[in-house]
Amino acid sequence: MAETFRAILISRDEAKRQSVDVVELSPDDLMDGNVDVTVEATTVNYKDGLAITGKSPVVRRWPMIPGVDLAGTVVRSDDPRWSPGDKVVLNGWGVGETHYGAYAGLARLKGDWLVALPERFTPRDAMAIGTAGYTAMLSVLALEQAGLSPKDGPAVVTGANGGVGSFAIALLARRGWEVLAVTGRPAEADYLKSLGASEIIERAELSEPGKPLGKERWVAGIDAVGSHTLANVLASTKYHGAVAACGLAQGMDLPASVAPFILRGVSLLGIDSVMAPLEKREAAWKRLAEDLDQSVLDAIATDIGFDDLIGAARDIVDGKIRGRVVATFDR
Repeated sequence: MAETFRAILISRDEAKRQSVDVVELSPDDLMDGNVDVTVEATTVNYKDGLAITGKSPVVRRWPMIPGVDLAGTVVRSDDPRWSPGDKVVLNGWGVGETHYGAYAGLARLKGDWLVALPERFTPRDAMAIGTAGYTAMLSVLALEQAGLSPKDGPAVVTGANGGVGSFAIALLARRGWEVLAVTGRPAEADYLKSLGASEIIERAELSEPGKPLGKERWVAGIDAVGSHTLANVLASTKYHGAVAACGLAQGMDLPASVAPFILRGVSLLGIDSVMAPLEKREAAWKRLAEDLDQSVLDAIATDIGFDDLIGAARDIVDGKIRGRVVATFDR
């Protein structure tokens, strides 16, 4: 195990002014946990961007190492389920918010939080997927568990250029769905169609206040946006359709009416990726290993290094990131 390692540390002074620095830490500086993992790859999620920029109160303990996703190798374990040399992946569990996270060479974690890395994925592949792909897969599984299938009609995906949206398009298309992609960047239409989208919808069609009920346009939806967009998606969902809600890029509010629920029997499915139980995590990663083509991962992911993490975190908040950003650590 390395004597020291680099980490990104978010701190706050007495006036609650936030600073972000690259520091050298030792294993003794880490928080409690029964498994140590050498971090080989991580990624940049919207939540990581909010933590580093301070634009939303993501961090709830100070100081904090950000980063909610990691993949790597176990180097020490007091948990009988894990042994040195095991390849693991972690998503969520408050890591990067209340527990030191992924933007460091070493992470000390609880064994309960870890999932075995599927054999077909490298750590880099796992972080190309990250919480975004894992959340998209949870959303697809929820729609299937609601009894929906491609024969029932098309599916809509909002925030299509983001990580969750990109994976949602690819995963739905792989299972035979006709996918309508909602984006504020129509210039990215070719990219979205390469993932499997059959039609591009301008974000403005759904992002403004709308009617309680609209024309029935889709039977399923995966929404990472919230606010008026989710309200309008619900309003245009077909009879007995369902929408999986997994994000809040436009806002936490939901200015909707009960009309879609009581007049069309529409279901709103909440997707929680942070505290999802192990069986759901394992099911999602198993399906990801089955359904994701390597070409999709390579199309969605952009590779960076540790030194690029802070800049990429700022870019994702500014809407400058397409798909996924993967940071691999040099050893």
